[in-house]
Amino acid sequence: MSAESQASVRERLEIVSGDITKLAVDAIVNAANTSLLGGGGVDGAIHRAAGPELVQECRMLRGCKTGQAKITKGYRLPARHVIHTVGPVWNGGTKNEELLLAQCYRNSLRLAVENDIKTIAFPAISCGIYRFPVHRAAEIAVAETEIFLSTNPSIEQVLFVCRDAPVLEAYREILGEG
Repeated sequence: MSAESQASVRERLEIVSGDITKLAVDAIVNAANTSLLGGGGVDGAIHRAAGPELVQECRMLRGCKTGQAKITKGYRLPARHVIHTVGPVWNGGTKNEELLLAQCYRNSLRLAVENDIKTIAFPAISCGIYRFPVHRAAEIAVAETEIFLSTNPSIEQVLFVCRDAPVLEAYREILGEG
């Protein structure tokens, strides 16, 4: 990617500190578990904010494999859609965790384009109870997003939503905002 195209892609990336369930974007990404039926962390917060209709629709999807992504309506969320992706549990890097995490971003962004989504917000996938090293996860998130956006101009804005200081610091460092 040329320096000029990287600069234009970077203009479409933004770091946000706060609650992903409060964002009025076309889609938020849920760091889901394989059942898609809710859980803890971001997943639980999204399900609580969206209301019971979300779990009803998720039941129809019959789960999701690690690295894959599926889309639903946003229901009571300000976001129109929820893209559910299942990140890998960190096992020391010996079980293709980096590739699987990269696939989470690629597949979520592909679904966004297929569903005419212009604005999308990602949490730090796999960085909570799945224990993926935060800095490496942020590097993968930014790299995969930049690669995807360089060939997909339809997505106008990608937000990286950071709920805690270590995640925020990692994204700021990677994007040169530190």
